Parts: sequence; C-alpha cells; structure tokens
Amino acid sequence: MNFITETDKIFAKDTSGNIIAEVTFPSKDGVSTIDHTFVDASLRGQGIAGKLVQLAADQILSEGNKIAATCPYAVTWFERHPEYPLVCFGPAACKIYRRK
Repeated sequence: MNFITETDKIFAKDTSGNIIAEVTFPSKDGVSTIDHTFVDASLRGQGIAGKLVQLAADQILSEGNKIAATCPYAVTWFERHPEYPLVCFGPAACKIYRRK
C-alpha cells in the first residue's frame, strides 16, 4: 500500500481517489497529537492502522516534536510500543498538558 504523507497527516487512497486509511496528528508548541486513525472496513485486520501510527510517530520524532495521543487506537498502540516516548495520552491528560 502506498501512503501519502502531508503535514500532520498520512493517508492512502483507492483507485477512485477515496481515502481508505489515514492518521492525523496536528502540531502545537512542539507536540504532535495523534487524534484520529481510520481504516476502511475492507482493509481491517491487516495491520494498516498500526503501520499508520508507527509512520506518524516516526515522522513526528524526525521533525523534533514530542508525541501525544488522544485517538483510542493510538493510545493502545503506544501502550504496546513503549519504545516510543509519549508526552501524554488520552483526552484528559492532553488537555491538562496543553494548559501549561
């Protein structure tokens, strides 16, 4: 699968141009928050969501930003991959962090 990388977003399209997988991670003050992961039902169970989160994490770190996650899938993924450092996870934690 070919992924397209843009600022704050990695995604894939089908042959009709429809988005069939994506992860979004807006950035603010040096922290990129993975807030949304989507994989079309036809692709589920193939590890694509995990690959998207990993690609996002690698991109965030390569840009010198810290990683946060509010997307439930991403939070679970990071719990299973402690090699990736999180600033915060879950909606409540990230809201508290942003106030500082």
